[in-house]
Parts: sequence; C-alpha cells; structure tokens
Amino acid sequence: MSVVTDTLGDMLTRIRNGQMANMAVVACPSSKHRKDVLDTLTREGYIRGYSEVQKGTAQAMLDIELKYHEGAPAIRKIDRVSKPGRRVYAGIKDLGKVFNGLGISILSTPRGVLSDNEARAQHVGGEILCRVF
Repeated sequence: MSVVTDTLGDMLTRIRNGQMANMAVVACPSSKHRKDVLDTLTREGYIRGYSEVQKGTAQAMLDIELKYHEGAPAIRKIDRVSKPGRRVYAGIKDLGKVFNGLGISILSTPRGVLSDNEARAQHVGGEILCRVF
C-alpha cells in the first residue's frame, strides 16, 4: 500500500490519465476536499459528474464521469498549482485569466472551493489549487 501525500494532485493525475486513455469513468478515493473540486469541475462543464461508491468496509471511492466533445476530451490541460511543499495564494486583483479566459483556476477560499469567476463575483481570494483548460 502506497501513501499519497498530495491527494488532490493524485486525483488530477487520474483524470488526466483517464482522458488520455479515452476512459468513460475513473475512480479515486473519496474525501470532502476532492468532492468540492469535482463540484466546481461539474458546474463549469469539464466533467459530467461523479458518484460516491462504498465497497465493503474499505474507504469510499469516487467514480468520476469524464466528458468528451466530438471524441476529444473536454479537459485539454489540467495542472496542479499549489503543492504541499509550495502553497500559492492570490488576492482578487492577482487572479489572472487562464488561456485568455477560456480556462479556469480553482481556488480554495474562505467561502469554499470556487472557480476564479465565482471568486471574482464574491470578491474573495484564496489558495490556487489548479488550472483547467
């Protein structure tokens, strides 16, 4: 059994690898933080959705339904910004556009996990978790 120190980075890698292999569903261990990020990805239209599956007494798993448009993955690029060894924070004025506004940044804010557009609307900054295009 391996210990994962960056659980969010592990989930993003599973999504990236699943889309490169044209998989319909990828699985990862469940946590509240991962669900919050997946809720944001669903709201912004990058994944179809997700469901929590309990298999026996083991930790619950999240089945993430990936989204494709005309055979191409909806997520072209997904990168972790803030890592366990180097946290990256941004105020509302410091949030730049991702790919000229075509992509999003996902932030962990005092008001929950939000996309950069939602954070601007609520005038709140926070830790930049990842960028999606």
